[in-house]
This record gives sequence, structure tokens and C-alpha cells, in this order.
Amino acid sequence: MSDSELDVREDHTADHTAGHALAHRDPHAEPSVEWGWHGTFPRASRIGGWAFVAIFLVMLVGNHEGRVEDLWLVGLALLTAGFLVYDQMRRRTSWRR
Repeated sequence: MSDSELDVREDHTADHTAGHALAHRDPHAEPSVEWGWHGTFPRASRIGGWAFVAIFLVMLVGNHEGRVEDLWLVGLALLTAGFLVYDQMRRRTSWRR
């Protein structure tokens, strides 16, 4: 195991300069650019957000004795929907800036 890359190096200055070089790496030189990965799932996250809103609202149907649960479910659904609408508006007007 002494020949593997996981060995601890004693020279800490080399680690510092290597970390500094990695911090200033050109993102276009990354191998992920070749196959289109950009680190986010924008469409899937929006679909998932609306699915959570629907799940919150479907959970209103049930045998609730108190209405505190309903207030939380409706509040979380409105909050999530508000964030999704804000995100959609921000995406729509981002090209104007």
C-alpha cells in the first residue's frame, strides 16, 4: 500500500501550491464539459418541487382531529410554490439583465 496515491506526503508546501492551482482551474478545461454535466438538475428540481406541493396538499385528506397539521401543510405548500414561482420569474427575466 506504500505505492498508492493515498499516502500522506510530508511536504506541506506542495499541498498548498497544488490546492492553489486547483482553485484557479479553468472550468472549460474540466472533463465534465465534454459530456454536458453542469452540476445541477434544474428541470428535475422544478418537477420535484411541484410534486412536493401536490403531496402536501394531498396529505390534507385524512383523519385530522385538529387543524394545526392542515395549517402546516398548506403553509409549506404555499412556501414551496412561492419559491418555485419566484425561480420561474427569475429565470424568465434573467436574459434582460
